[in-house]
Amino acid sequence: MPKLALVRHGQSEWNLQNRFTGWWDADLTEKGEAEAKKSGELLKACDADFRAAFTSVQTRAIRTLWLALTEMGRVWLPVTKHWRLNERHYGGLTGLDKAETAAKHGDDQVHIWRRSYDIPPPPLEAGSEFDLASDPRYKGIDIPNTESLKLTLERVLPYWEEAITPVLKSGTDVVIAAHGNSLRALVKHLFDVADESITGIEIPTGNPLYIELDDNLKPISVRYLDADRGKPLPELP
Repeated sequence: MPKLALVRHGQSEWNLQNRFTGWWDADLTEKGEAEAKKSGELLKACDADFRAAFTSVQTRAIRTLWLALTEMGRVWLPVTKHWRLNERHYGGLTGLDKAETAAKHGDDQVHIWRRSYDIPPPPLEAGSEFDLASDPRYKGIDIPNTESLKLTLERVLPYWEEAITPVLKSGTDVVIAAHGNSLRALVKHLFDVADESITGIEIPTGNPLYIELDDNLKPISVRYLDADRGKPLPELP
């Protein structure tokens, strides 16, 4: 039975500044680096034999994985990076201070943009300072200009099924270092979480969500490796 660890990246510079980040490439803070190392310590101590790792193409997730693998003594693991594991695109909210945005648009509207399942924020304008059209890592990719969690799931799921599922079905234990919303999308899929309930699932930074799967990749157990920093867990399907 394979094991799967979902690791949300450590605190980023824009997390610290309380800004909407999305696809923008904010790096880890010193605290974020410490959280990434702690996640590696926790993963090393668990009963899995991790043999493959996946991450996004965003620096904060990649560096979280590097630091964790270093602590695990597993820098030799094959690592696959893909943009489909990127954070949800926050559209026109990208770069904005969350508190200032709430003051301007109202707490209720910002809550809808942040936590609703299928209502995306306003789109990012082409040519904006946060437009990633010229970023070489996205060459040839149809970059979204905004995403809801539903849209995030729709672009994460094909990669899960095509690239990650076969590895798990071979019996290999896998670690995925990604982002709050791309990981929530996977949790929704794995645990069959209802649309109205997924907003209550939040994965803390640097605290691996450890899932044991059966041979059909159905979860049979789930826990946070650092129980003291855990959030509400999804119910087993």
